[in-house]
Amino acid sequence: MDKKTWFKVGIAFAAVVLMCTGIIVGAYSAKNKKANSDDLVSGDISGEISGEISGDESGEQEYLGPNIFSGDKRPIAVMIDNEKPAWVNHGGLNSAYMLYEFIIEGGETRIMAFFKNVAPDYIGPVRSARHYFLDYAMEHDAIFVHFGWSPLAESNIKTLGINNINGIYDTFFWRVAPLSSYHNAITNMSKIAQQIANKKYRDTSDKDCIISYNQYDTDIEGGQVANTIKIKYSATQNVSYQYDAEKKVYLRSMRGQAHKDSQTGEQYYAKNIVMIYVKDELLDDPEDKGRRNLYNTGAGDGFYATNGKVERITWKKFSRSDRTIYYNQAGEEITFNDGITWVQVVPTNGTVSFE
Repeated sequence: MDKKTWFKVGIAFAAVVLMCTGIIVGAYSAKNKKANSDDLVSGDISGEISGEISGDESGEQEYLGPNIFSGDKRPIAVMIDNEKPAWVNHGGLNSAYMLYEFIIEGGETRIMAFFKNVAPDYIGPVRSARHYFLDYAMEHDAIFVHFGWSPLAESNIKTLGINNINGIYDTFFWRVAPLSSYHNAITNMSKIAQQIANKKYRDTSDKDCIISYNQYDTDIEGGQVANTIKIKYSATQNVSYQYDAEKKVYLRSMRGQAHKDSQTGEQYYAKNIVMIYVKDELLDDPEDKGRRNLYNTGAGDGFYATNGKVERITWKKFSRSDRTIYYNQAGEEITFNDGITWVQVVPTNGTVSFE
């Protein structure tokens, strides 16, 4: 091939290379132009599934689960003394994800606090079990911590095979003043964990929370304004909540006094308040101590409050171990806002009012 022919071939080859380069550059520019015009990003910024809110550079946010209920640790249910002498020693309740308040003998109440994946160093004072408390320990798949029991609770714990830790036999507590009192047994998660290990109880759970949570903080549609909530259990015990619009929580009081943590001074609060009516009656008690029976399986009425509003609800619990399901007036299962939930189990002769 002569030099002239080689020159022509070279020119042709160069033209092909330039043409291909232009196509590639043009495609790349077009792709970038589309990305810029549609405000797309190459990926999102994600966080661990622990209740964080993550998003992308466009400002959109994706909710990744509740902060209040996270991790695979098995829930711990601790019975809290709520008689008036115990108030000065209350501690740790703002670390719980759900708390229940039940009537007991004499019109007093007792609190059942559920903890998961937290390690408060002061919880208490711890008190004894009643048989109807067990229904809620079972629905949460919880290890049940208490100090003593009624005869029926003792029998039920054994027949139902409930994993329990009992202060009568298990040293998981210490005493605070006044030392002569029985309202002063305090514990923490470290001591409870030691007993769980000693007893070889299962300490993890893959069970979901018994309630579902909203993707974002959500108001009740069409609900009644409820800045103040008053609940009367008996002539002995009444509870009230005052809505704090800035913090978007309800601050809790009992018998006209702010209900506070003895260690931190922080007032106890609720993001969600469930109030359900449950029939109760005197139990045929061989010890004649005025113990009660609650009909907490079946169905009933109640209220749900969050973010300063309240709505009527219904509840159903099909068996002692089944979860309690809460429904709005449309018959839909309620989804809750992320945060501490107090369940006020109110006797049918009690009262609930709102302002």
